[in-house]
Amino acid sequence: MPRTLDPVDEAASIGRRIARARKMRENPLTQDGLARIVPCSKSLIAQVERGHKPATPALVAAVARALSIDVTELTGQPYGAGNGHPPDRIHAAIPQIRQALVYWDVPPALGRPPRPLAELAQVDRRVGHLRSQAGYTELGALLPGLIKELTVHAHQDGTRDRERAFRLLADAYTAVDSMAYKLGYMDLFALAVERMAWAADRSDDPLLRPVAAMRRSSAFMATGAWEGGLALLDRAGRAVDADAAPDLAALSVLGTVHLRAAVMAARGGMTATAWEHAGYAREIAGRLGRDTKDYGLLFGPTNTSIHEVAIAVELGDGDEAVRRGKDLVLPADLPAERSSHHYIDLSRAWLWQGNTDRALACVAEADRLAPQRTRYHPMARETVMRLLDLRRRVPEQLRILAVRMGMS
Repeated sequence: MPRTLDPVDEAASIGRRIARARKMRENPLTQDGLARIVPCSKSLIAQVERGHKPATPALVAAVARALSIDVTELTGQPYGAGNGHPPDRIHAAIPQIRQALVYWDVPPALGRPPRPLAELAQVDRRVGHLRSQAGYTELGALLPGLIKELTVHAHQDGTRDRERAFRLLADAYTAVDSMAYKLGYMDLFALAVERMAWAADRSDDPLLRPVAAMRRSSAFMATGAWEGGLALLDRAGRAVDADAAPDLAALSVLGTVHLRAAVMAARGGMTATAWEHAGYAREIAGRLGRDTKDYGLLFGPTNTSIHEVAIAVELGDGDEAVRRGKDLVLPADLPAERSSHHYIDLSRAWLWQGNTDRALACVAEADRLAPQRTRYHPMARETVMRLLDLRRRVPEQLRILAVRMGMS
C-alpha cells in the first residue's frame, strides 16, 4: 500500500510533490518507472519534478492514478486549511456544511420553524450569484442554514411545495459541490454531488437529472477516468430532449454537456473528439444566439469561445490557445468565476510561449476578478511559482501575488 505523504508544504510545487510521492511508495518508483505507468515520457516527469515545466491537470490526475493516491496529495489542496497555522476564513464553514449534508433522509431539528420557501428562494438566488462570482467566504456562511431549512421543507411540505424545495436543494447542493471542488475538498464534493442527484430525482424538473450527471463528471475529470466521464456525459446528453424547441433551457444544458465533454476529451489527449464536441457546442450556441444562465450554467457564444481556448490549453497547444484568446473580448457582465478561469488558462498558454510578462498580466487579472478563485487554484499557483523561478528580479505585482498565495 502507498504511504500517505507528510503534512503538505503549501509553497512546494506539484513537481516536488510528485517526486516525493513516487519515492514514498512501499515499492519506490524511478522517473522512468512512473512514466511507463502514466504513460508519458520520462523527460516530461523529469522536467515537471525539477520545476522546468508546470504540471497540467491531466498529468496530475494520471500520476495520482498511477501512484494510487488522491489528486489533492499532489496539488497540496486545500490550501490555507491549517497545517500548523490558523486556517483561512474561506475554510471556516466547511465543518458546518459537512453537518448540513448529513441530513437528507432525516430532517434536522432546527428548534424553530424554517423560513418560508419564498424567502429561502431569495437566499438561493443570492447563493447562485455568490457561486458565479467565486465569493466562497460568504457562500459558505449561507449554505449550512439554507440546506437544513430546505431539508425540513422537503420532508414536511405537501407535494407541490416539496418538489419546489427539492429544486432549491439541488441548487444549494450544486453550490456546495462547486465550492468543495475548487477548494480541494474532494470527499465533500463527492457527497454534494450524490445529494444533488438525490434532490434532482425528487424534483419535477427532468433537466435536473442530466445537470446532476454533468456535475458528477468532475469526479471523472479529477481522477483521470476520461472514458468513463465521456460515457456519463454521453448519457446525460441523450437524456436532454434537444428537439423540444423553443426550450432554450434544454439547449443550454445540452451545449454545456458538449463543452464539458470537450474538456474531458482534451485532458485525455483525444484531440479529434475534443474539437468535435466543441463544434457541436458551437452549433448549439448559434441556435441560441445569446448567452444563458439556466441552472447556474453559463452557455452561449461567449462561453463556447472561452472553452475553445481552454481546450487548446488542455491539449498542450499554447500556440492555438494564444491565437484563439488573444483578441477575445469578454463581456463586462460575465461572471467572475468564468472570466478568472479564462485568464488562468491564458496565463498558462503565455507561459508556455515564454512570454512571462503576458503570463503575469493574465494571472494578475484573474486575481483582480476573483481573488478567492485564483489564489486557491492549483494551476494559477503553479504559474506563479514558475514565474518566480524564471524572474531574476521579482516584480512587485508578482511578489504581492505570491505572498497572498502563501509562497513567501
